[in-house]
Amino acid sequence: MSTLKNKIDFVALVSVNMANANGDPLNGNRPRTDYNGLGEMSDVCIKRKIRNRMQDLGNAVFVQSEDRCNDGFGSLSERAAFVMKGIKDREEYARLACASWLDVRAFGQVFAFKDTKGVSVGVRGPVSIHQAVSISPVEVESMQITKSVNGEKKEKGETRASDTMGMKHFVRFGLYILKGSINVQLAEKTGFSEEDAQIIKECLRTLFVNDASSARPEGSMEVVKLFWWQHNCKDGQYSSAKVHRSVQVALKDPDCLPQSAEDYVITLLALEGLEPEIIDGV
Repeated sequence: MSTLKNKIDFVALVSVNMANANGDPLNGNRPRTDYNGLGEMSDVCIKRKIRNRMQDLGNAVFVQSEDRCNDGFGSLSERAAFVMKGIKDREEYARLACASWLDVRAFGQVFAFKDTKGVSVGVRGPVSIHQAVSISPVEVESMQITKSVNGEKKEKGETRASDTMGMKHFVRFGLYILKGSINVQLAEKTGFSEEDAQIIKECLRTLFVNDASSARPEGSMEVVKLFWWQHNCKDGQYSSAKVHRSVQVALKDPDCLPQSAEDYVITLLALEGLEPEIIDGV
């Protein structure tokens, strides 16, 4: 595999329709919003979905969710100990970790576990992801739900009813913008390759495949467009901020409440010598 030689920037537009894109556990799992009412998806949430897609595409991943564990290890420390087999040299530890797991050489990882016997290794990854933010304020709705079954056996003489009240929260509609970059200097250190970059691109294009749940029903979340810029040099022809700003999204009618991605007009500002690949998402 060839190490990445040219900087990459990317922007994805994500639509959320009657779904909870990223619940806030400190706020009753309501969809995350800022003080201006804009919807948010944390970078951690997005990286989790990318890791899941990495696994779906057949790649080894270090940070696996419990329900997707495919190697039998019950913790990160067990997984690291088995692969590293007592390696003490920090550089060799980092090299082997990057060679073993795609998410480590992409996002980086801190290895500091009790059973590593003093070895503490930090890997900085080349792929950086911003938190995604909606273009317009979102409407968060709440629905009261009822569970009509006993979760536990009633005690003798107990008259507790089986019906239990709960709440379900969702965004009626939102169009979110997700931004990120891939740094060549860090890619050289982790061994992140051109082929790895193509996997990241495919993960972003198909971000919500196999991600359905009661909070995110099938088809309720979609990558509308993915813009992918590959510069002609290590440091980039333009700054990431300028590249990301070149995607302009605005409501066609500012007085109307958006109901779909078609209610927005997407404009791509020209950057001389740098053209993006524009990909339809899933």
